[in-house]
Amino acid sequence: MDISSIFVWIHATAFATAIRESSYLFPWIESVHVLAITVVVGSIAVVDGRLLGVTSMNRSVASLASEVLPLTWIAFLAAVLTGASLFASHATGYAANLEFRMKMILLVLAGINMMTFHGVMGRATANWDESGVAPWQGRVAGSISLVLWVGIVAFGRWIGFSNVR
Repeated sequence: MDISSIFVWIHATAFATAIRESSYLFPWIESVHVLAITVVVGSIAVVDGRLLGVTSMNRSVASLASEVLPLTWIAFLAAVLTGASLFASHATGYAANLEFRMKMILLVLAGINMMTFHGVMGRATANWDESGVAPWQGRVAGSISLVLWVGIVAFGRWIGFSNVR
């Protein structure tokens, strides 16, 4: 079974059909998706702003991240579940859509950036005091993160203006 067959199967499920044929399901799911993404990007921007030395300078990176990231993960889970539901409703169309593919690529890159930062710098963040500026590696990771998330949001919006059906 090739990947396109999987997309056809997803598109044909009763779940996907219900979303596609309902007057209300798709807009409600999309609204929750947009709200979840807003929380994800906003909470990540708080930590990235601290890494860049422009916000929350009276807080250590470690304490700020430990307070913000649980909310980020909850919102990310909601975004994944709602995004997967939206994808299912037009799986074959989204799979072929350039904007959707770019959004997915940027999401993977954002994940790699996050894993690299936490894997390489994660333990060191406890040593950055409240008034200290993050080392250059932290500032680079924060900058890359912000650029990737702006791209994810931009491509996500462009999907809505493309002809996915």
